[in-house]
Amino acid sequence: MTAAPGPGRYTLIGPDGVPRSSQTPGTLGGYRRSRIYGRLDCPAALRAMAQGGNVTHRVFFADEATAVAAGYRPCGRCLPKQYAEWRAAQ
Repeated sequence: MTAAPGPGRYTLIGPDGVPRSSQTPGTLGGYRRSRIYGRLDCPAALRAMAQGGNVTHRVFFADEATAVAAGYRPCGRCLPKQYAEWRAAQ
């Protein structure tokens, strides 16, 4: 029998894209398939999850710098300023 992680354990994606155990929850969520990150309360992500999507491919990040380093782009819906800057740099 394998013991479950202790209370307060979270899995966050590191800057290298590898999942890591953390004592603190992430501040941003993301979608692994399209490599998008955004706020945890993003209306687009919440709507997709309510319809049964995104859940199995959901990832979490400690901060924006980590999400960017892992190769994710900002969500155009909940992070419009960051998305516009990302888009202009493309």
